[in-house]
Amino acid sequence: MTTTAPDAPPARSRLAGRWIEDWNPEDKGFWERAGATIANRNLWFSIFVEHVGFSVWTLWSVFVLFMGPEYGVDAAGKFFLGATATLVGAVLRVPYTFAVARFGGRNWTVVSGLLLLIPTVAAAIVLQPGTPYWVFVLMAALAGFGGGNFASSMTNINTFFPDHRKGAALGLNAGGGNLGVAVIQLIALFVIATIGAGEPRLLLAIYIPLIVICSVCAALYMDNIASVRNDTGAFRLAVADKHTAIMSVLYIGTFGSFIGYSFAFGLVLQTQFGRTPLQAAAVTFIGPLLGSFIRPVGGWLADRVGGARVTTVNFLAMAASTLVCILASGAGSLALFTVGFIALFVFSGLGNGSTYKMIPAIFRAHALEKVAAGAAEEQALLEARRISGAAIGLISAVGALGGLLINLAFRQSFATTQSGAPAFWAFLAFYLVCTVVTVLCYGRAEAARPAAVPARV
Repeated sequence: MTTTAPDAPPARSRLAGRWIEDWNPEDKGFWERAGATIANRNLWFSIFVEHVGFSVWTLWSVFVLFMGPEYGVDAAGKFFLGATATLVGAVLRVPYTFAVARFGGRNWTVVSGLLLLIPTVAAAIVLQPGTPYWVFVLMAALAGFGGGNFASSMTNINTFFPDHRKGAALGLNAGGGNLGVAVIQLIALFVIATIGAGEPRLLLAIYIPLIVICSVCAALYMDNIASVRNDTGAFRLAVADKHTAIMSVLYIGTFGSFIGYSFAFGLVLQTQFGRTPLQAAAVTFIGPLLGSFIRPVGGWLADRVGGARVTTVNFLAMAASTLVCILASGAGSLALFTVGFIALFVFSGLGNGSTYKMIPAIFRAHALEKVAAGAAEEQALLEARRISGAAIGLISAVGALGGLLINLAFRQSFATTQSGAPAFWAFLAFYLVCTVVTVLCYGRAEAARPAAVPARV
């Protein structure tokens, strides 16, 4: 069914979902009367589905801890499984972004949730010793369905909130999703500690029912916004805009690091420091947990002091944390290495929030510059929202490829030197490049902008 000016939630069709015809979160009166309630309800159920999606995406970061010598897969092969899941998840983010407008945010959330049954049910069938390695690679690729959920979820939630609340809303949505990485690793720790490393399919006995539950909740409680349409013109403008490319690089540094390290942390501990599956699992969940919880803080800080400032300091902190890992690798210090690696998760999570907040703020700032030059305000801001919505999907897809690069770097590093240090040197150089790019492209403009101007980047 459809409605206009939804000051009170109308009856919901459980088959078609509620289609809201008139949605204007920038109207303060509308937002206070009904918009905030509707937007927040959609936010929480979006987080639920995205959370489960992230868990499924990173299933193989956990499964490789269970795969002992009887599976016949070496460390390089395990890193490749993580790289495969990351690649497919990143690629799927582009079509998932467009699916929101094509099918409706609520409708696509239901479909994308149910698609998670494919990699989980398939893994439950084949996850056992003696299975050919190519089948494991295929299963890891199917897990990429969970990676696509992020782009559609963020694109959808971006349309529900006014500009001054996007940072916090997107931070909560992404942070709650990212938390799925830590939760599945924590559940894996429980399984290994209580049952042993021989029963990885117990994880699937938990997640298959959870997939059904979150999909049903999305069907019952989420909404579609009718005004959201696929805008190929906005997509072309976003592709051509230099800020899409720049922010993609920065997001590789933040989110690419988060997801790449999430796949690699346990394997690095096992390969470089000889940790057992239980010893590795006892530590691996800590980094993603802290990184997920702090992501909304990155968006919150960006709302208040500017995304470029937060992101610049954050990349410097990531560079320093990487240096700690390098020094710890040389000294063979497991404790120092663990501290440095967990710090990388914390700062990558913080940077995820700040960089994602920068995307709509950058395009809004340029719209306000056009308004100051004489353009119509409503039209300029609408154009900014169109382009930023398309840019969000593209940037999230390219950024996720950073996880692929990290796993491939570790794979090559351990294959040639039996140490992760060469990979960390490459990561250190990249974070310093990101620092310089942030300062040159956004830091100086942000510093010159008066504090009273709300469109900080």
